[in-house]
Amino acid sequence: MDSGYITALAALGGAALGGLTSFATSWTTLHTQMKAQRSESSKSKRQKLYKAFIDDAARTYGDALIHDKLETTGLIDLHALVSRMRIVSSQPVIESAIKVVKAITDTYNQPNRTPEELEAMISNGSVDILRSFSEVCREEFEQGLQI
Repeated sequence: MDSGYITALAALGGAALGGLTSFATSWTTLHTQMKAQRSESSKSKRQKLYKAFIDDAARTYGDALIHDKLETTGLIDLHALVSRMRIVSSQPVIESAIKVVKAITDTYNQPNRTPEELEAMISNGSVDILRSFSEVCREEFEQGLQI
């Protein structure tokens, strides 16, 4: 074989290998960036969902403490948020949210709290029915859960 052909084939092989390496690097970088972007988007959506649940649950629980008439609108909103969590959240978060809704529903069946009872509940921490839900959500984010 002529040495000119060998040189040309070596140059072509080197160019092909360099192009393939460049393509692989670009593809890997783009894939990693897209994965990080999806993860951040998912995390942001879950944070907004959990914030809405906490806001609605706190408001509905406050109503349940001082009223014995069931507030269906608030409970319907909470059930809708739990259903949305079933799509994007981990099982511990969903289970904790269901417990919060059940606690609120049970509270409507109890006698109304007096201001003194509310103050005592605040002092001893029993008014904070969202604590375990918040902790489970934080654990989910710290684990970097991909749903």
